[in-house]
Amino acid sequence: MTADSGEKSAVPVLVPMPAPGPYSYGVPAGTTIAPGAIVAVPLGPRLVPGVVWDGPAGKVDAKKLRAIEHVFDCPPLDAAMRRFIDWLADYTLSPPGLVARMALRVPAAFEPEPAIDGIVWTGGKPEKLTGPRARVLDMAEGGVAWTKSGLAKAAGVSATVVDGLMAQGLFDTVAIPPPPVVPLPDPALGRTPLTSDQEAAAATLRDAVGKGGFSVSLIDGVTGSGKTEVYFEAIAEALRQGKQALVLMPEIALTHAFLDRFHDRFGARPAEWHSDLSPRQREKTWRQTAEGRVRVVAGARSALFLPFAELGLIVIDEEHDQAFKQEERVFYNARDMGVVRAKIGGFPVVLASATPSVETRVNADAGRYRRISLPTRFADAALPDLKAVDMRRAPPARGGSLSPVTLNAVRETLAKGEQSLLFLNRRGYAPLTLCRSCGHRFACPDCDSWLVEHRFRGRLVCHRCGHNEERPEACPHCGAVGELAACGPGVERLAEEALGHFPEARIIVLSSDIAGGAKRLRLELEAIAKGEADIVIGTQLVAKGHNFPSMTLVAVVDADMGLNNGDPRASERTFQLLHQVTGRAGRTGKKSLGLIQTWQPDHPVMRALVSGDMESFYAREIAERERAHLPPFGRLAAVIVTANSRIEAEGHARALRRAAPETADIDVLGPAEAPIAVIRGEHRFRLLIHGERRADMQGFLRAMIASGPKPRGSIRVSVDIDPQSFV
Repeated sequence: MTADSGEKSAVPVLVPMPAPGPYSYGVPAGTTIAPGAIVAVPLGPRLVPGVVWDGPAGKVDAKKLRAIEHVFDCPPLDAAMRRFIDWLADYTLSPPGLVARMALRVPAAFEPEPAIDGIVWTGGKPEKLTGPRARVLDMAEGGVAWTKSGLAKAAGVSATVVDGLMAQGLFDTVAIPPPPVVPLPDPALGRTPLTSDQEAAAATLRDAVGKGGFSVSLIDGVTGSGKTEVYFEAIAEALRQGKQALVLMPEIALTHAFLDRFHDRFGARPAEWHSDLSPRQREKTWRQTAEGRVRVVAGARSALFLPFAELGLIVIDEEHDQAFKQEERVFYNARDMGVVRAKIGGFPVVLASATPSVETRVNADAGRYRRISLPTRFADAALPDLKAVDMRRAPPARGGSLSPVTLNAVRETLAKGEQSLLFLNRRGYAPLTLCRSCGHRFACPDCDSWLVEHRFRGRLVCHRCGHNEERPEACPHCGAVGELAACGPGVERLAEEALGHFPEARIIVLSSDIAGGAKRLRLELEAIAKGEADIVIGTQLVAKGHNFPSMTLVAVVDADMGLNNGDPRASERTFQLLHQVTGRAGRTGKKSLGLIQTWQPDHPVMRALVSGDMESFYAREIAERERAHLPPFGRLAAVIVTANSRIEAEGHARALRRAAPETADIDVLGPAEAPIAVIRGEHRFRLLIHGERRADMQGFLRAMIASGPKPRGSIRVSVDIDPQSFV
């Protein structure tokens, strides 16, 4: 929009705050501003970034409006991205400004990166040609621009030699564009020979990308079947078509091995996007993605909101993973929203998993998604033999967690010089510490949860809010010394037990709270892959995508843990987790074994795992969901009310329940106190909304919230469409 020279027109601007829609701002006279432009606007006493939005401005006299103060020299958010933001805001009942905020989180990238001062040889000769000067001029031939320090280093001379040549007028100063975050990938480089099954799968994906248009393909392949190499061919085709590609991954821990594999295939790494990047790296990646200079991004769920210039493919690896769900401020599932973004943009999306979610399997079975099956491992490597260890018949020694069956298997694996993995999905040393004298239990002062002992650090830690305190010697309640007992095992305690049985073994413990963060974790994973550990003890992060060539034994400790809660997806998640973790064994073809320690060997999940009959598990799980009208055959939403006091939270939740409209296809359950009733000092009540598949869930919730009381004081109301967590 262009303002006339003598008057000011108005445009809607979406600012990154929880407002219900765009605000109207005046366009300075003579200025052209199109939808998608990123601008700076006054909001109260400060300047904030915003995006010029679609549609007319509000009916306000343009002369009374505050004006846009600056238009950034930045590629605009394209129409598809703006539609995606509007769609996601409408679907999740989130303020559109908060959704837009996820695309505008690096304001330092809104202006172009500054050019680098460089020099270029004019072609002249120096007054006296010395050896060092000759080397400099040899390097500078061809009119290539150099930085002064770079040229000196390349020629093996000091910077003063270059200064002397510049003083004689032999170099002109030039501006060098800022370097790319990563080099351009080469789709023709390093293609791995594929098996016939892989080649057929890759051909299907190449065809989908080549034809263009929206489609969803599911690569459903067993662990080690080469799903990554197959979707690399889809990425290569997107690059040949001049398009950008996005690979979403659930865990940063997966990224390092993936980056190496990508480099081997394409000769360059993709750009990364996750929380561990430095601010400067985030700025460069955001800007160069918007300019189209970055062609492939691998990142966490937030990478979905990068402003790609020419996005033509989204790959969602480990699509079943719960980490794709964001559960703060804007509640969304990056897997589902990735499909939406591809549909709006009119390009293909690829989902990959060895254990697809039930929702994805139903879509594939119904023909909405194309299912590509990879039933065997690469190079015909055998899957591990899986056995259930009945803990009723082979229990551990008193105070221990490892069955004699498991200990014998570890002993045999060590004797062969191979690796074992002991999997326990519980961080720290023990989930509960109590006093044997008075029964006092150590609880978080701010949350409704026990403090987890981390003995390696000598701390008691809340895994909900991060509160931590030193582990005392005496009970703070009764003063008894030496009476504190650790109850239940965590990975640290399991490592202590394993060391007692195998004192000569090299043991590595892996969990998300490892000291040293992501860098230390990458080093540990590299050490395991190189065979520098005999026994690995880890939580769920070791279950995802890692390739440990020498690992031939996986033993799951406390396999029943995930089954004993009220989550309607409990069986599915337990099946996925245990299948993924046992799949770490035998990936290079060695004979391997997976042991599942369970007190419920006859549970359908355990029977399906041991028999290897995935299809019967999915058939049973899908049938149960359909009978109960649970997703994907019904719809769920959660309304979470939090407040500083229990009375306020419960009162507001009950008032919302009374305000719910009457409808035949939607039921309201609750309110009930949340299973984790207090987090960070806030009391929590939940309403669960259950509707038929075609029910207007969003309309129902809008009506309920509009008719209910407005949150006041400390009360907050959050809406979670398609909840994944029920705590």
